[in-house]
Amino acid sequence: MTAIDTPQDILTAIRDADHLVVTSHANPDGDAIGSALGAARILRLLGKTATVWMADPVPSLYRHLPGSDRVHVGQEIPNGFPVEFDAALVLECPSLDRTGLEETLKLVPQINIDHHLGNQHYGSVNWIDTGAAAVGEMVFRLANDLKARIDVQAATCLYLALASDTGGFRFGNTSAHAFETAAALVELGAPPETVSGWLYESHPAATIRLLGSMIATLELHGEGRLATAHLTAEMYSAAGASHQDTEGLIDTPRSIDGVDVVALIRELETNRYKVSLRSRGQTADVERVARLRGGGGHRNAAGCEVQGTIDSVREEIVADLLEAMEARA
Repeated sequence: MTAIDTPQDILTAIRDADHLVVTSHANPDGDAIGSALGAARILRLLGKTATVWMADPVPSLYRHLPGSDRVHVGQEIPNGFPVEFDAALVLECPSLDRTGLEETLKLVPQINIDHHLGNQHYGSVNWIDTGAAAVGEMVFRLANDLKARIDVQAATCLYLALASDTGGFRFGNTSAHAFETAAALVELGAPPETVSGWLYESHPAATIRLLGSMIATLELHGEGRLATAHLTAEMYSAAGASHQDTEGLIDTPRSIDGVDVVALIRELETNRYKVSLRSRGQTADVERVARLRGGGGHRNAAGCEVQGTIDSVREEIVADLLEAMEARA
């Protein structure tokens, strides 16, 4: 797929802004935090002021990233906001409410850069490229079009964003352009072995304990093509884990031979669950399933929140996914 050049109104908005807040969706994943930290570093190298602000803490897997210790976390407004800020650069976030900071961010113009299907075009300017493997790839393109310097720190952040959202260059969104971008970032100093170690070999012990509990809940449906698993508040407590420790757990049921679609159901509070969905190739459009329940994402990776009991949520999601799989049969 041909890369979409950065729109001129995005370039103009970035050039005209001297003080920016950079953010992404709540409960940030690798693309969210990697692209935000990489973009902030590039903006600073352009002589601008950039503050990364996230509603939720940086998950432990990504705390090795350069600049992760400088992220402003929580609902407390950063110093000088909004009076001293020109714009908010909102990355990898299909709707402004997904940031968890919606009402505050509305106080400044938003520059919306995303690759999700169903992005709501909420920004003052918007750049949506659903063919991009990761928003980190789009930030790399943005930096080149701005003729900005990308140093080792920025390259490392953007490489992690790309590696994370492609599953280590294993998922169906791994395009030729994704490989070209990765190669360019490595030439700029991004260390693939180090980043892979952070992503796949740096889990806290709590995550592994949580994984054991999750595997015990594994169920197969649809002649073994659909796998479901869940995590409850009691499991988090027993493992000494938090929601930030669940990154990557869905990949385990996804790795089962014959499984094409996975749902991981995580308890947020009593009778409220976060459902993460994954599929392979054309087997099921999980973004459509998530969107029907107020969520969203990509064709092969999406999520939503569902009310009910663990059993009722599993039953509803299984029914929806089996229907989506049957539609592709």
